Amino acid sequence: MIVPKPVRYEAGQGRFVLGRGTALTADPALGEVAAWLRSELGPITGGELLPTAPGPETIRLLDAGDLPTEGYRLTVAPGEVTLEAGSAAGAFYGAQTLRQLMPPIAYRRAAVGVPLELPAARIEDRPRFGWRGAILDVARHFMTKADVLRFIDLMALHKLNVLHLHLTDDQGWRIEIKRYPRLTEIGSWRTESQVGWMGEMDGRPHGGFYTQDDLREIVAHAARRHITVVPEIDLPGHTQSAIAAHPELGNLDTPLGVGTTWGVGVNVLNVEDATIEFFKNVFDEVLELFPSPYVCVGGDECPKDQWRASPSAQRRIAELGLRDEDELQSWFIRQFDEHLAGRGRRLVGWDEILEGGLAPGAVVAAWRADVGAVAAARAGHDVINCSNTSVYLDYRQSPGEDEPLPFRTVLTLEDVYAFEPVPAELRGDPAAERVLGAQCGVWTELIDSTRHVDYMAFPRLAAFAETVWAGPERDLADFRRRLADHLPRLEAIGVEYRRESGPLPWQRRPGVPGMPEEPLEWQATLDSWTANLRDLR
Repeated sequence: MIVPKPVRYEAGQGRFVLGRGTALTADPALGEVAAWLRSELGPITGGELLPTAPGPETIRLLDAGDLPTEGYRLTVAPGEVTLEAGSAAGAFYGAQTLRQLMPPIAYRRAAVGVPLELPAARIEDRPRFGWRGAILDVARHFMTKADVLRFIDLMALHKLNVLHLHLTDDQGWRIEIKRYPRLTEIGSWRTESQVGWMGEMDGRPHGGFYTQDDLREIVAHAARRHITVVPEIDLPGHTQSAIAAHPELGNLDTPLGVGTTWGVGVNVLNVEDATIEFFKNVFDEVLELFPSPYVCVGGDECPKDQWRASPSAQRRIAELGLRDEDELQSWFIRQFDEHLAGRGRRLVGWDEILEGGLAPGAVVAAWRADVGAVAAARAGHDVINCSNTSVYLDYRQSPGEDEPLPFRTVLTLEDVYAFEPVPAELRGDPAAERVLGAQCGVWTELIDSTRHVDYMAFPRLAAFAETVWAGPERDLADFRRRLADHLPRLEAIGVEYRRESGPLPWQRRPGVPGMPEEPLEWQATLDSWTANLRDLR
């Protein structure tokens, strides 16, 4: 019935009827959660759920000091619901569970004024991991502010608490930086996009960006749902959109446009003092918008060819006494680690930042299978497991030819549900304590609309949510039974998820070129990088 699965669920006798006259009371520390619950349930019941409502049914939110910070205890009985929580976050998760006990109509926004019956139950719950995230890539294909807010609501439904917002890449710069307006004037739009992974160009301009006020609204919306928004400003690779706006940031004398194709781009930042200062100024504005203690600087997929050919980069290597370009990237990343640390923030980077050495306080987002997670944890770094082989939701969901996004890799619902955030190699190793949690990835090179985000993310995101909330045990049959109850909730919200029978007619995109079966050049590069990480272990 409940997704993700709670620690303990005991069915009771009888039912609680939520109606127009139901009262809702809350301890002061939980007042904001009570306000959210009123906003969600009031339009359905036709009542306001005020503390002074006539009742006789009452919902009570109680601040309980004996529970973990994100834990809650929910008791549903005839006439009364009691939700005890260790914090406002715990109360919010308990409120999400309370909603899941209601029929799917409770998720429709239209006012219907009908009573809702909830089965009596006693539930005790708390999350296994403190970092339960999703990456939303708005750089490759832009999503409107309203679509991002909707995605946050869907994350909250599944008790996820970190939105990693990928704001910049070769194909688009999505964040307003007032000091450098050309970043969005030029960098936020590309002339066209590649159709599929290996296809022709579509000939249509694509772009958009978020104003600073937009981002403040996104951050506030997420905070009310106990979700931290972690911004990502990618560097020194994945930066062609910035170089297109400011050619002085690059290594070439010829101007570049914003990227239009997918894969690992060869154009990277130079290592001049002026470029480092430019991005420190960018991050200073980012920090004003995002109160998150974590800020991601990317650091992934940075080809070194331009640095090898650059007299300036080679001089920098010689001046610093570095061995090679890997150590140059490490030095480059440390400039921002020190900058962020001096402002009370922690740097997050993809696992390539391990190569060449890494500052002690940096957090590693390990994406290359389990190799990066093991290497980072054993090197004494906190780790977020983002395994591309287990939780990249842009991978196709079945081998069928009618899947709309034909990546070579197949990642089924069952595959995602089998994901274990702590790699097998770390089990029993004290370094396992370094695993903060995990996050799934909604990368959008081939996902060009919110409808397709729905299709690719759901219901696999529900399976992922259970892997980071519940314990390490897996019961696929039980999960499928609860998922059968959960899917009507998604339908009521309007989520166009993938059916078990396969894509619906509108979801099929025949003829969209996917990734071929033979390894691509970038795959060979990835294999090489992964081998380097194995050496680090």
